[in-house]
Amino acid sequence: MGFSELLEEVGGFGRYQWIHVTLLSLPGLFMASQNLINNFVSGIPEHHCSLPANLSLQNISQVYPENWLKAFIPPDPSGERLERCWRYVVPQWHLLTTNTSLNSSEAETEGCVEGWTFQRSEFIATTVSEWGLVCSWKPLRQMIQTIYMGGVLTGAIVFGGLSDKFGRRSVLIWSYLQLGVLGCSSALSPSYTTYCIFRFLSGMAVSGIILNGVSLKVEWIPTKQRTLVGTLSSFFFTIGQLVLAGLAFWLRDWRKLQVVVCLPAFLFFAYSWWYSESARWLMLNGRSEDALKSLQRVARTNGKKDIAEKLTVQMLEDHMKKELESRKSTYTAVDLIRTRAVRQISVCLMVVWFATSFAYYGIAMDLQKFGVSIYLIQVIFGSVDFPAKFLALGMLSMLGRRVTQASCLFMSAAVIFANILVPREMQTLRTTLACLGKAFTSASFTTVYLYTGELYPTVIRQTGMGLVSTMARVGSMAAPAVLILDEVFPSLPSMVYGGAAIIACGFALFLPETLNQHLPETIADVEEKWSGLRSGRDPALNHPKEGVPLNDITQVVGVSKELLPLKEMKDVEKTGLNAL
Repeated sequence: MGFSELLEEVGGFGRYQWIHVTLLSLPGLFMASQNLINNFVSGIPEHHCSLPANLSLQNISQVYPENWLKAFIPPDPSGERLERCWRYVVPQWHLLTTNTSLNSSEAETEGCVEGWTFQRSEFIATTVSEWGLVCSWKPLRQMIQTIYMGGVLTGAIVFGGLSDKFGRRSVLIWSYLQLGVLGCSSALSPSYTTYCIFRFLSGMAVSGIILNGVSLKVEWIPTKQRTLVGTLSSFFFTIGQLVLAGLAFWLRDWRKLQVVVCLPAFLFFAYSWWYSESARWLMLNGRSEDALKSLQRVARTNGKKDIAEKLTVQMLEDHMKKELESRKSTYTAVDLIRTRAVRQISVCLMVVWFATSFAYYGIAMDLQKFGVSIYLIQVIFGSVDFPAKFLALGMLSMLGRRVTQASCLFMSAAVIFANILVPREMQTLRTTLACLGKAFTSASFTTVYLYTGELYPTVIRQTGMGLVSTMARVGSMAAPAVLILDEVFPSLPSMVYGGAAIIACGFALFLPETLNQHLPETIADVEEKWSGLRSGRDPALNHPKEGVPLNDITQVVGVSKELLPLKEMKDVEKTGLNAL
């Protein structure tokens, strides 16, 4: 008997779990906004160099009602629009003359010494128009997203470890408050530097919300419902992408949009006190009385009052006897690589998370390159996630986690490579393939979030989630930088994104299957289930094979002596002596 059986006794997936999962999933509506908001907050409006202040532009526009700007601004290399970063030193009035044959290509130009003039048709105000993040300052625009993802990375490291030490619920509550306060404060930023600092701290909070929300969800859900719940709750993130498009289209001002997407964090903070801490975590951290109260509360909410009255600390300890015997006081990141099976899981997941995030943000963070309304393309990109995640749900239930993970990565790579062969003139087809690529990477994200929670044991689950999430943030930070390779060879960024997904597909195949299996509680559980050293164990008798020297008993079992519970170790030694 384990904790999963105990969870079934107090109602399985009952009323409490429905409320619990719904409340934990609601913040996903605005986590998508936090991750993708830079597309709108730092959108690039149409612009050109500001004209000399001493000109009477009203008189000029009356005399030359059409295209009068071409006397001041040269055309860009394509000749389809005016240059954004240069202007003529001396106005070229002859260019306004109808059917002129005079050539102005030799006319002297200069940079935008008096700043830029931004159109307000698509955006009323953005960080770009407010702080002039164009032309030579353009890299600072993308730096905002990189700094934000750096905060998410830092949050994964910091909050992942803290939640294993102080609990999922406490760190989650703090993360809601941090996002609400600092996220809204970023809208008041007087300078670019201040805004970047607030975005970094907001990114840390977002990481704490996502990581602890996933773990708190998984640890209260019975085994059979994990796939369905994990996939359906990810739709909140998908819907959040559509919510972001609607809010951005309605407000069109970066400060207002920043406040609106961060204010709900105060609501989440207010009701998060209702959550019950993970009873698994409480038991494994020596807080049996608190674990009992949490389980009794769940039982009563699920209509199992008679079970709630019968529950005792002794019953909890009996159900988790094995886990409690192997409990140790402190776990660190070293435990993620100390033993063979956990080490293999960690390495494979690090590659999968990096590649998934790398490809996802490489596609999703440059919406203005598609030549259509940025608001429309955000809706399209969000909508394609629905069929992709339903496909992932079916595959997760029928084929299992490993095949689904590898398939999603392979298909995303195939679509990205296919886009390389499509001419740039066929913009509709290129956009369609980009949407498919984004859909498959989104399905890969859905799978890996669920998969990771099932692979790591309770005692280091958050530390493990923090590690792999760190790799995901490294991928999201690296993705925009790869776009620079477009200047070397146009198809090179796509080759890099697709190549990373193919490599990750191979690593995913080395992960163990977790479909319909109980969550592992301890490192020993993982080693016993999935270690490659299990060949020495007799599956029928669950005892070491006969004829094994006493000193080699622990090698046959497949785990080190310090990982085995004391009682099991004595049983193994006794069995070995009898065999001899």
